[in-house]
Amino acid sequence: MTKAKSGQVALNAPYLLWAVAFIVVPLIFVAYYAFTTADGGFTFQNIITFFTHKQYMTVFWRSMLYALWATLICLLIAYPFAYCMSKVNMSSQRMLMLLVMLPMLMNLIVRTYSWQQILERNGLINKLLESIGLEPVQFLGNAGVIIFGMVYNYLPFMILPIYSSISKVDKSLLEASNDLGCNAFGTVRRVILPMSLPGILSGITMVFVPCVSTFYISRQFSDGNIKMIGDVIEDKFYRSSVPDYNIGATISLVLMLIILISLAVVNKFSDGDDESGGGVVI
Repeated sequence: MTKAKSGQVALNAPYLLWAVAFIVVPLIFVAYYAFTTADGGFTFQNIITFFTHKQYMTVFWRSMLYALWATLICLLIAYPFAYCMSKVNMSSQRMLMLLVMLPMLMNLIVRTYSWQQILERNGLINKLLESIGLEPVQFLGNAGVIIFGMVYNYLPFMILPIYSSISKVDKSLLEASNDLGCNAFGTVRRVILPMSLPGILSGITMVFVPCVSTFYISRQFSDGNIKMIGDVIEDKFYRSSVPDYNIGATISLVLMLIILISLAVVNKFSDGDDESGGGVVI
């Protein structure tokens, strides 16, 4: 082994050890429990149980639906915001970037708990409504507030990659678009949108993945009455009187595979966009 290769191995060794200890080994344990019975015997019954159990499937599709809605809303809010942010001067961009990232400096649990206190029956909003003579509103305990919690917590993860892509668009392309007769809307549709597609796909991934596997947001905003797939996993491992590690690991494995498939699809489209130069059509 050459000296250069030895140095490269030495530099990579800490990362490899970390990956093996905290990624590979836990995955092996998850796979082991997913394909074994309580007494350690090999079985596919856990997989069959998950896909044939009505309650599991209901929670699973609910999680997918809520995550898709949250991702779509984040995209609709983030794209115009990122576009406008890229058009202001640099000092304003830095200020807006700070405002976007500021909530991320607080823990997700703190942010979610704060909104729970604001939205609850005796929370700030209902007290304001009562002060002007209106009846209090039941905000918590429905699908809308759970999706709102996802959007609030993960919106910055959609804004940042889209802003990064838009800000890197070559200004000469915008000038060429104007010279060829495109108005502002046409320039956005034909130049900026195709060029920012990798950022959009990255943002979709960064929002959808944590949304589909979330559990704390749904538990706090519905008092545990509306369960997501992450809640079921947590229940199987920690909150049940009799933990069921095998089913919990099975659900985790299925969710992990779906997330990996989603990432692969998004990366495939993203790679294609990069190779085609962004698909600009003027």
